[in-house]
Amino acid sequence: MLPAMAARPRIAIVGPGRLGTTLALELSQAGYPIAEVISREAEGSRKKACLLARRLRARASTVRTPHLDANLIWFCVPDSQITSAARTLARSTDWKEKIAFHSSGALASDELYPLRRRGAAVAAVHPMMTFVSNSKPSLAGVPFALEGDRPAVRLARQIVYSLRASSFTIRKRDKAIYHAWGAFTSPLLVAAFITMEKVAQAAGLAPADARRKMLPIVKQTMRNYDRLGPAGAFSGPLIRGDVGTVRQHLRTLKRVRGAADIYVALARAALLYLPVAQRQKLQRILKP
Repeated sequence: MLPAMAARPRIAIVGPGRLGTTLALELSQAGYPIAEVISREAEGSRKKACLLARRLRARASTVRTPHLDANLIWFCVPDSQITSAARTLARSTDWKEKIAFHSSGALASDELYPLRRRGAAVAAVHPMMTFVSNSKPSLAGVPFALEGDRPAVRLARQIVYSLRASSFTIRKRDKAIYHAWGAFTSPLLVAAFITMEKVAQAAGLAPADARRKMLPIVKQTMRNYDRLGPAGAFSGPLIRGDVGTVRQHLRTLKRVRGAADIYVALARAALLYLPVAQRQKLQRILKP
């Protein structure tokens, strides 16, 4: 480990958005001193930084006037801004004994090359978790994907362990497909949920009522998936090979914009990966 890294290094958070705020609060609770919250110059971003810094008894600053006296600088900015933020901060301090993380799921640690070039050890440290407004998830138990320079990855493992989370390494070339996996686990799952709501509306239910009525089967399906695996959790007309019911579904789903296409795509995934009866007959009617 780099000589400046203590058991609890001082941390600066760059980007006081949803992820940055959650990380800063959880790191502080785990005993890591948050030295600084760095924002963009925009008024809204500065206000968020000031509010978060006040909660953490930290310093609020902007990318133009950073102090950067922390040991670890953690970038929690959108993917498209990581390199430009690193480039902006590169000349603001001596990076030779510092470590820098970014939390992009899709991009590798190379996005921080302006800091690596100045002597920092860098890593991509991505939590597989969703961060939305009005919801603050715990990081306990969350898997973090790690990739980067050895000293930075070593420190990341220690921090993740302190957060009561888990970590695993990922190859640089696999970051994009790893992130696509993450898209399936939450945002595209929400897209499936809203499609379910629209189908329920076509059956006469209000959206909020549909959500309430969906949750028991959704939760049980997730429990089954966790305990029994995908094949054990699979049920319905496809596993039975009920071709007539599937035809009826396809006809009636034309009433809901896009729903038939989504049904076909997911049903064809079932034909690829899950135990299905009457597979050839189903393949004929489940054409894209």
